[in-house]
Amino acid sequence: MTATPGLGTPRLASPALLRSVFRRHAAGVAVVTAQEGGRPVGFTATSLSSVSAEPPLISFGVGVGGSSWSVISEAEHVGVHILGEHQEALAGVFATSGADRFGAATGWREGPEGVPVLDGVLAWLVCRVVARVPAGDHRIVIAEVVFGDPSGAGRPLLYHQGRFNGLRD
Repeated sequence: MTATPGLGTPRLASPALLRSVFRRHAAGVAVVTAQEGGRPVGFTATSLSSVSAEPPLISFGVGVGGSSWSVISEAEHVGVHILGEHQEALAGVFATSGADRFGAATGWREGPEGVPVLDGVLAWLVCRVVARVPAGDHRIVIAEVVFGDPSGAGRPLLYHQGRFNGLRD
């Protein structure tokens, strides 16, 4: 093994190493929602990915220890919302354990397939869940897009170095 000039000493893999490396990876911020028996749930996700154009598939990771997992694990449909930089506070609410995520401060409505759709987002999708793949302490959810709206205005919210940020010109 040869060392690359300017890089530190390699460390053995660990959860701390993974977190440290991915803090340097800027990611878009999304909120995933679902509903069961009139009870909406949701969480902030930075693991959202486009998987396939034909059929239109997306994926995201969800922790099995999180408060939303019990509903997401059974949901037929989920909502995926791309947040704008004006929604940093909303991202924080959906990322905080025990927060009242669908309280008075959160604008939302029931969308297609009964999925909670958040107000003021840059874009949203309603997707049919097609698979939940075990991945350590998470599940990778793969879902097919069935409805959506890309017409929101603004710039995307990013997550980098443990903080929410906007794009710089």
